[in-house]
Amino acid sequence: MIAEPADVRQDGAMGTVITVQGRFTAWYPAERATVRLAVGFDGPKREGVLASATAAVQTVLDSVKRLHDADAGPVTWFSSDRIRVWAQRPWNNEGKQLAPVHHAAISITVKFRDFDALADWLTEAATVPGVQVNGIEWALTEAKRTSVTAEVRSRAVKDAADKARVFAQAIGLSQVTAQAIADPGMLGVSGDGGAPAPAMMRAAAFAAPPAGGSALDFTPEDIEVSASVDARFEAS
Repeated sequence: MIAEPADVRQDGAMGTVITVQGRFTAWYPAERATVRLAVGFDGPKREGVLASATAAVQTVLDSVKRLHDADAGPVTWFSSDRIRVWAQRPWNNEGKQLAPVHHAAISITVKFRDFDALADWLTEAATVPGVQVNGIEWALTEAKRTSVTAEVRSRAVKDAADKARVFAQAIGLSQVTAQAIADPGMLGVSGDGGAPAPAMMRAAAFAAPPAGGSALDFTPEDIEVSASVDARFEAS
């Protein structure tokens, strides 16, 4: 297969065999946003950095819990790991080892269904000392993903059938019958392999708003869902 994968050959017993690759891509509005936060502090005293991290985490989690309702609230799910505390002894430019520096860090993940509430919450969370917003992942719900995957794969098969009919007509044949349909590469035809699986998630970076600024105004990214299939047809 090349840029438009196809293989047309004559078989004495079967007639003309046409092998093609069908593709289809569609875009769907995001339905969920997963936000990843990192809370971190460092300083000369273990107790101090641990207390600061604990306070920041509690502030963020309190704001999340107010929004969390698995059935109707803007937050559908959240989690946090355990606070990690460790120490390092840095070296100065003269090669002397300095006093220990203590670190405390924790990660928090929050999933939203309401993107207006997400913007308001991010504006609040990003101002908490020690909090860094690492990014947002946009995605579809499980139910939507299942339905669009079936639709996109079906359209990829239709694209393969349309290609086969065009190739058949180009050599004066009119009847095309499917012999095999498979994931890319499974029919023994080399090529670019197509899309290995439907792509369901897009990532976006986030920058904290300026101090005193209004809530964020952002547009969720659409989700690209694509599929490829290899197909073999007999034309007569």
